[in-house]
Amino acid sequence: MIHVKNLSRRYGDFAAVDKVTFAINSGEIVGLLGHNGAGKTTIMKMITGFLEPSEGSIEINNLSINQHAKEIQQYIGYLPENLPVYPELNVLDYLFYCAQVRNIPADKQQDAVAGAVRKTELAEKAMHPISTLSRGFKQRVGVAQALIHNPKILILDEPTNGLDPHQTQQMRNLVRSLATHATVIISTHIMQEVDALCDRVLILDNGQLAIDQTLASLRRSDTLALSSSISGDKLNAILGEKYGALTAQQITADEYRIPLPETLDDRLFASWLAEQLIQSGEKIYAINPLLRDLETVFRGIHQQKRHQGDKTHAA
Repeated sequence: MIHVKNLSRRYGDFAAVDKVTFAINSGEIVGLLGHNGAGKTTIMKMITGFLEPSEGSIEINNLSINQHAKEIQQYIGYLPENLPVYPELNVLDYLFYCAQVRNIPADKQQDAVAGAVRKTELAEKAMHPISTLSRGFKQRVGVAQALIHNPKILILDEPTNGLDPHQTQQMRNLVRSLATHATVIISTHIMQEVDALCDRVLILDNGQLAIDQTLASLRRSDTLALSSSISGDKLNAILGEKYGALTAQQITADEYRIPLPETLDDRLFASWLAEQLIQSGEKIYAINPLLRDLETVFRGIHQQKRHQGDKTHAA
């Protein structure tokens, strides 16, 4: 559905986005994750046609954004980080205005507005001036204007920014319900939002795409944690009989970490090792894969960049 290839945006010598390539399929919920200034908002503005790329291409439904920007924008609903609402208008008046801007025919505007109000649960606030609404309800108004024309793609820039925990949960529930009918891209610097909502994550670092993976594969453990009565030498002997070079790292007297190659299923390996330990008469206090979280992955990206930088300076 969305194909981005070698996308760049430069401001003089500064590359806000640098040769980014990815594809997003219909029905996915994708998180665009990165620190402030990583290039997330710039990419969103280019996808929506509000900002022209310095180089590269964007195709949506096989249409180029350079040649078919207005047609593509009919497919997209966009919630910018700072929503340009009109605070003196009430919610209904504002949404009718948005329906007109979106060129929804006059005889269909009432249904469009009613549908947006229903999906975002804004009925109780429909006649209230936007200026009187809480931050959470203002964000709902922003989502309502983004989906008023039933877009196939929803792009949400920091949708939970400034919300309290209760409002954040309400917004998450709303995004999940909308994702049943649209492809959703969520830009955020908050890792918990990606964890809570997304199927897949694109991690940006200084304008470059560092990671493009499903959350399931990203969380896959590359280490097995073991707490057992077995000695390190005996454990490594058992591992060596079946897996050759695979060795355990001893952390304390009875705690070990076993690095796992990508080709090894962590659950099957844990089951096999537990069976071997029991047959050897050893006690097992705990055995489990160490699942990675986004924070660990994110930290690893920066550590790797620093390491590469140190090597460059050393050379």
